[in-house]
Amino acid sequence: MIIAGCGPTGAMLAAELRLHDVRVLVLEKETEPVSFVRIVGLHMRSLELMAMRGLLDRILPHGRQRPAGGFFAAINKPAPKGLDSTYAYLLGIPQPVIEHLLEAHAIGLGAEVRRGCAVTGFEQDDEGVTVELADGERLRARYLVGCDGARSTVRKLLGVGFPGEPARTDTLMGEMEVAAPPTEIAAKVAEISETIRPFWLRPFGEKVYSVVVPAAGVSDRAEPPTLEDFRQQLRSIAGTDFGVHSPRWLSRFGDATRLAERYRVGRVLLAGDAAHIHPPTGGQGLNLGVQDAFNLGWKLAAQVRGWAPETLLDTYQAERHPVAADVLDNTRAQMELSSTGPGAQAVRRLLTELMDFNEVNRYLIEKLAAVDIRYDFGAGPDLLGRRLRDIDVKQGNLYGLLHRGRGLLLDRTERLSAGGWSDRVDHLADPTAVLDVPCVLLRPDGHVAWIGDDQQDLDDHLARWFGQPTT
Repeated sequence: MIIAGCGPTGAMLAAELRLHDVRVLVLEKETEPVSFVRIVGLHMRSLELMAMRGLLDRILPHGRQRPAGGFFAAINKPAPKGLDSTYAYLLGIPQPVIEHLLEAHAIGLGAEVRRGCAVTGFEQDDEGVTVELADGERLRARYLVGCDGARSTVRKLLGVGFPGEPARTDTLMGEMEVAAPPTEIAAKVAEISETIRPFWLRPFGEKVYSVVVPAAGVSDRAEPPTLEDFRQQLRSIAGTDFGVHSPRWLSRFGDATRLAERYRVGRVLLAGDAAHIHPPTGGQGLNLGVQDAFNLGWKLAAQVRGWAPETLLDTYQAERHPVAADVLDNTRAQMELSSTGPGAQAVRRLLTELMDFNEVNRYLIEKLAAVDIRYDFGAGPDLLGRRLRDIDVKQGNLYGLLHRGRGLLLDRTERLSAGGWSDRVDHLADPTAVLDVPCVLLRPDGHVAWIGDDQQDLDDHLARWFGQPTT
């Protein structure tokens, strides 16, 4: 297996494949890991997935927890009550740190990572893919996955369309120390953000602020922004630069929004930013890519190991493409709410009022945090197709049983069996499990694939998701 790109998506996918003993080579065109210290946020669903693989305890010491509220369109509301997750917070973590941790996780499981290796071409046939590198070397693999970012070479060579909207506006974003008193900053931001968006200075620690300001008229888009660019824009908009200094990281982003027409062509697939791009509003980008990897990893491994049902790999696009389309729509909506036009501001004021209702606030936060996703597995109870939260079981907690990336039969009746699928599906008979249904079958990504108490019905669903039983 070859993966192009060793960002969070590529590294996570490599690790998922290695859990099933698939040989993995990750090709990264950059010779060194990213060095700029940009803070990214892990939302609830990503935190759950990290817990499922035993990674969360390694990650938490490097991040900073904050309440899971106030990040839909930057509307300042507290975290809603009753969030459906054991991990109901946002974890801010430096991007180089999370990338290093995920890469180390993949390497620790046996993945090979080669840096300074750019994919320049490939050819596929019925048996595999031949990949050509910039230095002329040719490599052979069963499958190729492009996790190589928004300007994905793999996607372009594959000829997959990337329709959407080009960037219309640019925004400066960074973290830096601010000398002005907090009361002065808060008053000025409250005054200006009524008419100019996106614009904010938010405290992120001792004298450190997250600063977001329109980039119109500042430097060249192709050049990285400077501290002077921020000072110039702050003075132009606020009449003061608030004494910003000592930046931790500086970046510039546009509002381009695009979604690949297809996630798979034969033996070549796309994941992460190679498949979808959108503005960073709501902080969903890294999370969406990592969740792609969790959905794809076990399915691709099943294909390589030879036990995948015929249509299993097709469910990757069927499930993840609509999720990305929904993320693109909610980021479009959030960007519209940042407009200074009177109509958009009227809608923003109305939504701000509606978010005082806990149900509305919770709905929007759970959408951004991806805990509301329900894959279409056919008719059945509402829990079918959804992820199961981390519940108490007699062996501790549910997610602690999913570290190996296998399926799980959680059986409260103590009458069922995984039978000929026991090499792919673990079985926990536990009448004390905190469930409102008799039994559930979980896929390796934690989504509920079956609910019931009948062995024959269970066997049918085991075959649907995990192939033919071992005799």
